[in-house]
Amino acid sequence: MNRKAAVAWALYDFANHAFVAVIPATVYSKYYALAVVGNERGEGDFWWGLSVTTSMALVALSSPPLGAIADYAGVRKRFLFFLTYVSVAATALMATVGTGDVVWGWFLAVVGTVGFEGALVYYNAYLPELAPREWQGRLSAYGWAVGYVGAAVALGVALLFVRRGTLGGAFLSAAALFGLFAIPALVFLPADRPATLRLADAVRAGLTETRATLGHILHLPDLRGFLLAYLFYADGINTVVFFSSVFAGHTLGFTTPQVIQLYFVVQLSAFLGAWFWGRPTDLRGPKFVVMVTLIQWCLVVIAAYFVQTKPQFFLVAVLAGTGLGAVQAASRTFMAALIPKGHEAEFFGFYALVGKTSAIFGPMVFGLTSWLSGGNQRIAIVAIGLFFLAGLILVSRVKAGGPTAVVVER
Repeated sequence: MNRKAAVAWALYDFANHAFVAVIPATVYSKYYALAVVGNERGEGDFWWGLSVTTSMALVALSSPPLGAIADYAGVRKRFLFFLTYVSVAATALMATVGTGDVVWGWFLAVVGTVGFEGALVYYNAYLPELAPREWQGRLSAYGWAVGYVGAAVALGVALLFVRRGTLGGAFLSAAALFGLFAIPALVFLPADRPATLRLADAVRAGLTETRATLGHILHLPDLRGFLLAYLFYADGINTVVFFSSVFAGHTLGFTTPQVIQLYFVVQLSAFLGAWFWGRPTDLRGPKFVVMVTLIQWCLVVIAAYFVQTKPQFFLVAVLAGTGLGAVQAASRTFMAALIPKGHEAEFFGFYALVGKTSAIFGPMVFGLTSWLSGGNQRIAIVAIGLFFLAGLILVSRVKAGGPTAVVVER
């Protein structure tokens, strides 16, 4: 295993978690929904949900062909660079959003999220190249763990600005951390493979290959079954991440500093969850870890429905955090084990397609349910719990996903 490249790869998780922690998970989402739009009857929930849905639809539609193009044209690293700094720029510009700037704030949220999520397609595709199969579960988990440290650092810096009442500084600091700590990955990750086609030909081949890959997936029962399960449970995870701070602020009266403290707890518990489940993912298999954590997520949404006080919600946050790190790392390992060699970006493009397609529906379900119920977010969170249950049932039927530390000769 190339240790320098693996460390640089993990540092990218540190970098991009600055975006996750400050923008969708805490400061910007709460500020946009409650202050920029207003959320007396769920209008802010609706607009924030619309921004997430639009972002994920764009990523879902573009990821498979762009992943195939990256493989053929040898531009994976360049795509990673471009999309990363599109997201960095949009994050910095969020400092210009003021009360009533509904459309401008929505636009920046969409651009920032598309850049962030699109870059992840190419970032994830490096995993099979950086580690042998028996180490992929641990490297994936360690990457997530380092990411949670990055989120904690970003939140600590953001909190300094929030307490001074300068939210723009929080957005600028998140952009700076994202842009700075992404540099090692862009320097030390393996160079792009030589192009097998010119860019124009790669575009045509990418579109053709995308259709062929879809047909291939449909004829691979394990891969098809895993992606169908992922379609549902990733929806629940994305929705909880994107709406947790809005729920805390609207339903339980959390202030922005308290939301940041809450997310600190989530990041610490997610770090511990990802680290703890790294070795079991290899020894027991990613399927086992995914199933255990999906049961945990079902308990999270049930507890969130009944919670009445802030201390109670902090306990729910711990339960959610330990499940968050484990299920994300194990899912990435599960997918990596099912991909034919040489098609990593292309197949991870479909992985993104499924994950982001799911995120089209969950945030909109939450936003519409809250809006139609007059701002009742407890009903909305119960609706999201059904996605976890469906994912659990579907992943239990997948035969693959056993121990990755045992290499079977073919």
